[in-house]
Amino acid sequence: MTPSTRPARFGLLLSVLLAMLPMAALLAADARANAGSEAGFTVSSVITRLVNGTYVMDAQIDYRFSERALEALDNGVPLTLEVHIQVRPKGAWIWGESLVDQRLRYRIRYKPLSERYLVSRLPGESGRTYVTRDAAVAALGEIQELQLLDHDRLDPDRRYEVHIRAALDIEELPLPLRPMAYLYPAWKQSTEWTKWPLTP
Repeated sequence: MTPSTRPARFGLLLSVLLAMLPMAALLAADARANAGSEAGFTVSSVITRLVNGTYVMDAQIDYRFSERALEALDNGVPLTLEVHIQVRPKGAWIWGESLVDQRLRYRIRYKPLSERYLVSRLPGESGRTYVTRDAAVAALGEIQELQLLDHDRLDPDRRYEVHIRAALDIEELPLPLRPMAYLYPAWKQSTEWTKWPLTP
């Protein structure tokens, strides 16, 4: 680098840094807002049972959306959730094959004309409608009588677990919203992987 180019390079670097300051401030404010809220997803219960030789599962996922996601929902932006379910031998290596590896997809959206919230299991647009947002979000987290696998696929000498994780799918947001969703922590919402015994 010659002495004549150093001031130009320094000026360019300074301009870039100054341009990034507003974005950094917005991200910091967004993170502080989420830290002070109760936003977050939790798998609160998973119950399995044997019905006519097949294991079925009931689960409850508590979706506490961020204020940013709720604002988008109330303005007509549909939110898509993916629930990833696996059945694995207890203590199996992470790269071991799962007996069940299933992904369920759900969508919640607000219908302004009817002033109702619609909860659907994808694919398909039919579903159940709810008067209040709280009722719709509660219903979104209910999984009932999901068939997992037949009892005869299990080794009687081993124990098994259901692994479950739920996440907001930002890839399904409208295209203009996605860049913001990648940047803001308020959009990156998911549970941790949780493990539950496969019983009886």
